[in-house]
Amino acid sequence: MSSAAESATAGFLVWRLSMKWRVAVDRAVAPLGLTHAQYALMASLYGMSRSGLRPSQRRLADRTGLEPLYVSKLARALEAAGLVARTRDPSDPRAMQLSLTEQGRDVTRRAIKVVQGLLDQLLEPLGGQDSPRTRQFTRELAALLDAPLDPHTENDEEQT
Repeated sequence: MSSAAESATAGFLVWRLSMKWRVAVDRAVAPLGLTHAQYALMASLYGMSRSGLRPSQRRLADRTGLEPLYVSKLARALEAAGLVARTRDPSDPRAMQLSLTEQGRDVTRRAIKVVQGLLDQLLEPLGGQDSPRTRQFTRELAALLDAPLDPHTENDEEQT
């Protein structure tokens, strides 16, 4: 670990790692005509569809952590590119269901292979994707993602 990283806060390191990952994925999937955000949406949609789901834009937003409005924008762009199909949800006419087109499935499978190669590189210092350290790291990341964050909580307490 660099001396700068040793004195950094956990928040700063999480931010730096997320930026490093985003930039690497952006560069890796660009030859496939995708951005990192588009890849995240398509890979999540691919995984959900393999489980038999045809999620709404809202459910996909919840899965990816992206804002629903941004998911809608991404889905429209991916639909225009012929990678995603958007259809009205028969049980809720206000909701749009998403699915990958055949071309979308092909591009997603190729993108997943590329990103898995990046993940192998990223996790090598922890012993690789299947190492005990990586499994522990994954559990710790999941715990952090499950922790509620409300920027108003601290401010509200100071004002009372």
